[in-house]
Amino acid sequence: MKKWFLRIGIAVVLLAIVAIFVVASSLGGIIKSGVETVGPKITQTEVKLSGVSLSLLGGSASVRGLVLGNPTGYKAANALEADEVSVRIEASSLLADKVIIRSVRIDGSRIAVEGTPSDNNLTRIQKNVEAFAQSITGGAAGDTKPATSGPGKKLQVDELVLSNAKLSLTLTMLGGKSVTVPLPEIRLANLGQGPEGITAADLTKRVLSSLTGSVTTAATDVVKNLGGVAVDAAKEASKTAVEGVDKATKGIKSLFKKN
Repeated sequence: MKKWFLRIGIAVVLLAIVAIFVVASSLGGIIKSGVETVGPKITQTEVKLSGVSLSLLGGSASVRGLVLGNPTGYKAANALEADEVSVRIEASSLLADKVIIRSVRIDGSRIAVEGTPSDNNLTRIQKNVEAFAQSITGGAAGDTKPATSGPGKKLQVDELVLSNAKLSLTLTMLGGKSVTVPLPEIRLANLGQGPEGITAADLTKRVLSSLTGSVTTAATDVVKNLGGVAVDAAKEASKTAVEGVDKATKGIKSLFKKN
């Protein structure tokens, strides 16, 4: 009899383990589908993932091939590309009303910006996100308070880090010249800590707000630096041209004197 109880116990444990792996694999597909469905509604651009790997036992997830598309009217197909995003999750919260995310780390992403430091594809996406957040909360555009209503689960993100990002700037004020510069690390903490949490729309808005702020600073610095170089080059060219005219004039005067 004891052997039968032992066998049944082992079978139950094995079934539980299998169930966990099945649920984990299903959740990965659900997360991917959810991001690709809800993301475009929030940003009004294409949002794609190559895949999601989720480990319930380890409380971790890996998001591969994250792509944030550009609004219509811009040359580059995508505004942001990240090969991999690492996420640590409180596994027990996945079935709760508020999902607790301990950390999100986006390392080595590629960000393409077109326009001016203050008016570009990222600021356009940010406006789309703010309009969506306003539509589901009824708050004023630009309000940074967490949403207290709206569809979908609430979130809590303890830490979000975007590091080692490469910023490709195509600026109209530099004649469409493209420059690639490193983007300083962006770190956000304690998002949605209260019982009301934070919605996906408000989280996206907070991230984009920090990103566009860093991009504006970087783009402004590039314009100043390259603009200064351009002015110096123009001055040098003008100086050379004047010297050349002076030399030519002196040569002509000398020729007439000889004749």
